[in-house]
Amino acid sequence: MTSTSGPAGRSTLFHRMLRASILDAQMYEEVEADRAATWQAFAVVVFSSVAAGIGGLHQHGWSVIGWYTAAALAGWWLWAWVTYLIGTRVLPDVETRADSGELLRTIGFSSAPGALRILGLISPIAGAVFLLSTLWMLVAMVIAVRQALDYRSTGRAIAVCALGFPIYALILAVSLLLLGPWPL
Repeated sequence: MTSTSGPAGRSTLFHRMLRASILDAQMYEEVEADRAATWQAFAVVVFSSVAAGIGGLHQHGWSVIGWYTAAALAGWWLWAWVTYLIGTRVLPDVETRADSGELLRTIGFSSAPGALRILGLISPIAGAVFLLSTLWMLVAMVIAVRQALDYRSTGRAIAVCALGFPIYALILAVSLLLLGPWPL
């Protein structure tokens, strides 16, 4: 597929975001192995968080976009690091071989469905958009973790995410306390 490839045959950012959003496990394997994709994962997190900020404009105004972007980047890094520790030290599988960069890349791409949060601009559906996109991102993260940690079981990936999620939730809670809740 030459139309979706960039330098050295790497998939374009947009194509990878689409594949991440449709929960393509092979795409997560690709970004796990592609060290150059760390910048793409960073861009996905930024894009998703900016979309959330724009989607929440009617509630929070323009100033919130920078805050959500910074919080999303901090949450991404922290959640990847915690997930790495839990997945490789607490709940490793026999085949688990990973480094923190692999988790940064796969988890970064799991935020791709968050781009839909820009639809929060449509007031009547804002709450549903934020809820559904967040759940979609969580499902994508389970797949990302399963692939990055080479788990044979999705259940083990769910357990790792469940143990790491409170860290992310704490960052989100602090953001909500400082800025006010999203419209639900």
